[in-house]
Amino acid sequence: MTALALLMLLAAPRDTIGVYDGWGAFGDASPRRCFAIAQPVDPAQRAGSLSVATWPDRNIRGQLHVHLSHPRATTARVTLSIGERHFDLVAGDADAWAPDARTDAAIVAAMRSGRSLSVEALARDGRAFADTYALTGAATAIDAAALACRK
Repeated sequence: MTALALLMLLAAPRDTIGVYDGWGAFGDASPRRCFAIAQPVDPAQRAGSLSVATWPDRNIRGQLHVHLSHPRATTARVTLSIGERHFDLVAGDADAWAPDARTDAAIVAAMRSGRSLSVEALARDGRAFADTYALTGAATAIDAAALACRK
């Protein structure tokens, strides 16, 4: 993903912390949050995004948020996979999160050593889909976002 694509994805006014391979790090002033974000590698999936955020006023660090590239079927599970590790996510129509802070931490730890990550679900039309993300640059973007929110 290019810097321009990330900036277009995040059209709202915000601070650019940096762009690291396919990952960008950004910050918002109010409410204060900093986050690393990427789009799926497949251009057909670009409606999706995955972010890891720090919310200093809420004492939250490393919180995962996935915006799915397709609205999911109401009863469909959403699973995030990194290598041999699999995590069940809590999901709404087109968004998903880790069920708790412990799972957030486990996912971020796995992201640091993984090459790619996929989020799988069943779309509303009954077709299975997987949004795949390259993890090159993810750790650096996550760290840059967390450091920026310490200031």
